[in-house]
Amino acid sequence: MTKLLTLLSTIVLAVSGSVSQTVWVDDPAHSQVSFSVAHLVIAEVTGRFKEFTVTLQQTAKEDFTGSILEATIKTASVDTDNEARDKHLRSDDFFNAEKFPEITFKSTSIEKSGTDTYKVIGNLTIRDVTKPVVFEARHTGQVKDPWGNVKIGFKATASVNRFDYGLKWDKAIETGGLVAGDVVDITLLMEMAQRK
Repeated sequence: MTKLLTLLSTIVLAVSGSVSQTVWVDDPAHSQVSFSVAHLVIAEVTGRFKEFTVTLQQTAKEDFTGSILEATIKTASVDTDNEARDKHLRSDDFFNAEKFPEITFKSTSIEKSGTDTYKVIGNLTIRDVTKPVVFEARHTGQVKDPWGNVKIGFKATASVNRFDYGLKWDKAIETGGLVAGDVVDITLLMEMAQRK
């Protein structure tokens, strides 16, 4: 029995040792989490979150399939270049930043969809409501910067219905459309550094 346990332990260690793992972390000075939403039906308003962390645990050797992507966004950091609008977005009509300080995303799978493209499937949580979301992602390359840091680039996009997450403000214009649209387009522009 002891020999069998020793053999199993050796196999487990051998297998786990053969799977290399690289952790990538966002470079906040060169990354962005932004969104856009229709305004008065005819136009769009854009915004971003100033505070966020994104990590990618790469477990595959040749690509990013099987990796795990996690993101945490501070709702109070929302910025649309309009102080009154930002205050409204932090209120209970939208994010309720005081009660729900974070938006989170964690991937459940990352699937290759093309030469440099992936489907990042996971769970997005806003105001304690969790829904499945698919990000369409493109790997834009890997380089070493002048300071010896290994960097990768990603662009990922997804669309969600804000009403699904309790962002409930629904003031309408006289023609029946919403002042702020229901569909929100999310874009992540990521420059990520290999953790040393």
